Amino acid sequence: MNFQAAIFDMDGLLLDTERVCMSIFKQACQAQNVPFLEDVYLSIIGRNSAGIEQVIRQGYGPDLDYPALHVEWRDRYNAVVKHQAIPVKEGVVELLTWLKSNNIPTAVATSTQKDVAKIKLNLAGLDHFFDNLTTGCEVAHGKPHPEIYLLAAERLSVDPKRCLAFEDSNNGVRSAIAAEMMTYQIPDLVQPCPDIIQLAPTIRPSLLHVLEELQPH
Repeated sequence: MNFQAAIFDMDGLLLDTERVCMSIFKQACQAQNVPFLEDVYLSIIGRNSAGIEQVIRQGYGPDLDYPALHVEWRDRYNAVVKHQAIPVKEGVVELLTWLKSNNIPTAVATSTQKDVAKIKLNLAGLDHFFDNLTTGCEVAHGKPHPEIYLLAAERLSVDPKRCLAFEDSNNGVRSAIAAEMMTYQIPDLVQPCPDIIQLAPTIRPSLLHVLEELQPH
């Protein structure tokens, strides 16, 4: 495999964030006396804040007080992730260490706001691995649009077609493949859907499996 850089999603891929986030969304729904709609929630994974709002408003209908739910959810979430390290997923440190030892540039392309993403990576002890951080607030079109991956590759000065991309969500895979990157999917809360399987990302159970494939034998 001829690659010159590696670009990683963050939540659900590097960090075991998605279960934390879903649990807090449930709490916010309860506090606001609205139902927790799991199918709606799972379809927001991988999207930036504008995409999340659009999907939730469509899923819950016009009677939802979205601003109130959003503030409740955001405040509860930030109270956790800005002060506690989120567990790092299997194989993350090993793969990043191997890439760094081989002088392969790396970046994060996450839908999360930049200030929160920096804190999460710092608390988890991963920030020193990455050459740059590209976030959802820096692009006009969030995932599944390819813009965030194209910007991350541009900042690394690497042709997108020479980049490996690592994602957990279906929205993220759509984004990376649209950017013409060599895409790995490491499923987390959401399994690959039929249209994702047709796009043919390389699906593996963990980043440890990826490392075994990338290392010369």
